[in-house]
Amino acid sequence: MAMGEQQAFDELIAPYRRELHVHCYRMLGSVTDADDVMQEILLAAWRGLDSFAGRSSLRTWLYKIATNRCLNAIRDGKRRPPPEPLPPFEPPPPTSRNEVTWLQPYPDALLDDRVVKRETIELAFITALQRMPPRQAAALILVDVLDFSTPEAADLLDTTQTAVKGALQRARASLHSPPLPRDTETERQVAKRFAEAFMADDIATITSLLTDDAWLTMPPAPHQYYGPPAIAAFLQISAAALTSSDVLLEPAGANRHPAFACYFVNSSGRVFTGHIVLTISDDRISTITRFLELS
Repeated sequence: MAMGEQQAFDELIAPYRRELHVHCYRMLGSVTDADDVMQEILLAAWRGLDSFAGRSSLRTWLYKIATNRCLNAIRDGKRRPPPEPLPPFEPPPPTSRNEVTWLQPYPDALLDDRVVKRETIELAFITALQRMPPRQAAALILVDVLDFSTPEAADLLDTTQTAVKGALQRARASLHSPPLPRDTETERQVAKRFAEAFMADDIATITSLLTDDAWLTMPPAPHQYYGPPAIAAFLQISAAALTSSDVLLEPAGANRHPAFACYFVNSSGRVFTGHIVLTISDDRISTITRFLELS
């Protein structure tokens, strides 16, 4: 590829790179997998550019490539759950086991406010997409998130309008009720109280901030804990096992949620251990998602 051709191609694709990456993340639930598939998409676009006849817009053509590459990745098993981490302590029996262990947070810094609506990137929505059959998820994203028409979605998926309508009906039925309006200032205050309590091992305060039906999940670990007593029991055992290091939380928004980068700090410095992302309902925390960083 000549340097001039590369530059021309990069300039042509540049306006769509970020939104295509978010599309891949919605489909795959993993930033790592989205990064990998984006490389395939760019290569396929480069190779197919000469045959692009302009029968659709460049954006539509790129979304067709991206959607089908994501579906291929899922079908071919390229989106494999990471190995289950072994905790350095004996955790209490989990309430249940999470099947979406490949889920990763998406940094707010990479999101474009103009094209990414909050409700289409929140963790509950991304998790719901991962639990759907892939073509149902693709149809829902194309029509309800990206505003493609049913005929356009059928063309993008190489299927019929009837099939798309059926996939949409089933996908919409599997979603929970629409998200409630959010008070950003209240979220900030609740998140601040959580962070202070978490760094102080103040389990009582953390428990007081939880809804009665709160969840603690820890991708890629499958362990899930339901309700304040179960969450408190896990946090108490976890805190008791951490005797040689302090915990530091630094704000790092993800998926339009209050979120923190988590570090263990001792005399040797600090070690990044993952992210904590909070889902807040009214003035209480309904989900703590602790994304563990595997060494």
